Amino acid sequence: MTAMHCDEPSWRARQRAHRERVARWTQPHRQRRRHGLKHPVLDFLFTYYGFRPSLLERWHPGPGVVLGGQADEFLRWPGYLRVEAGVCFDPASLPAGRRANAEFVRTLLRATETRRPQLGCFGLHEWAMVYRTDAPRHQQLPLRLGEAGTNAVVETHALRCTHHDAFRFFTDSARPRNAIALTRTDQLAFEQPGCLHTTMDLYKWAYKLAPATPSELVADCFELAMEVRELDMRASPYDLSSLGYPPVCVETAAGRAEYARIQARFAARAQPLRARLIEIAEQVAAPAQPIPVSITDSVLPGAESMPALVI
Repeated sequence: MTAMHCDEPSWRARQRAHRERVARWTQPHRQRRRHGLKHPVLDFLFTYYGFRPSLLERWHPGPGVVLGGQADEFLRWPGYLRVEAGVCFDPASLPAGRRANAEFVRTLLRATETRRPQLGCFGLHEWAMVYRTDAPRHQQLPLRLGEAGTNAVVETHALRCTHHDAFRFFTDSARPRNAIALTRTDQLAFEQPGCLHTTMDLYKWAYKLAPATPSELVADCFELAMEVRELDMRASPYDLSSLGYPPVCVETAAGRAEYARIQARFAARAQPLRARLIEIAEQVAAPAQPIPVSITDSVLPGAESMPALVI
């Protein structure tokens, strides 16, 4: 892979554009936190995944880009090297542990992309998380159908969850009702691209690969995950009407059909993001050494419109 040169005005513009793009989520989250407020939809990607707002706002160009001008600020992060024309991120300089993690991400995402999306779960994982419990996860929110009605939905519909990190939050009473008793070791065997949580997890894998992941790609995954989280909670047993989220009533045939239609669209949108993450993971897991630098008058596109970097 030959590195491309990006002059300082261009990469500074991309850096600013990225920060402005994600600020629509990071700044309100900080404000809610200062006031001790919680939002069951908008806070999830920050609280569950644990990638701090400041880290989401930080911009990285990804592999194969030489940052010209005053780019020494990047040398504090692993993988960055000083080269003749500036500063460059080179996956080959990452520690072995990072490469092992990237190999796992590559293996998982490759396994996931080979499977046909399954669209028959209808978001009932959220219902299974409150089934026959006195302590639902979002106790500040009422249940749309009440406790008895919520339990009845679980008891009259098949649970087909394929994602361990959703299944592990099922109540003790709900776990035996799932079609598969999932364990962590089953992750490679069962994750499939129709699952909402699998799509949301693309954001996790994007930042787990950082700073190798171009930040525009991290933001793409974050934006999709935020939309997926909205459907996740709209299809849940909770009543979010006071927050402006109309329900997707999966207890009805019409609601299940609506859920599956949106679920399929999310799976289609996730596909190219997953493919790009696989490419990044491959570069980190088995990097070429060294990256030759081609110094030309060309500048990476995107200072104006901020597209994701193609590498």
